[in-house]
Amino acid sequence: MPHIDVKFFPRDLSDAQQQAFADELTQVIVKHLQSKESSVSVALNEVQPDQWKTQVWDQEIAPNKAHLARKPGYEM
Repeated sequence: MPHIDVKFFPRDLSDAQQQAFADELTQVIVKHLQSKESSVSVALNEVQPDQWKTQVWDQEIAPNKAHLARKPGYEM
């Protein structure tokens, strides 16, 4: 049951753009993990730039750096 949780700075994405983004992410998971579309869930979460360090970097990125499949090109 793959679940994708994408966090990003606020963007002015329409509902259609958000759906297209989620659909494309789902297809990547289906292709590479041989999952069923119905098993994939996708969360799109906007995080304010001034909250990125405390909400994302400090809680999710920094403590898990050794396990990240792709590491960010920045430090905080």
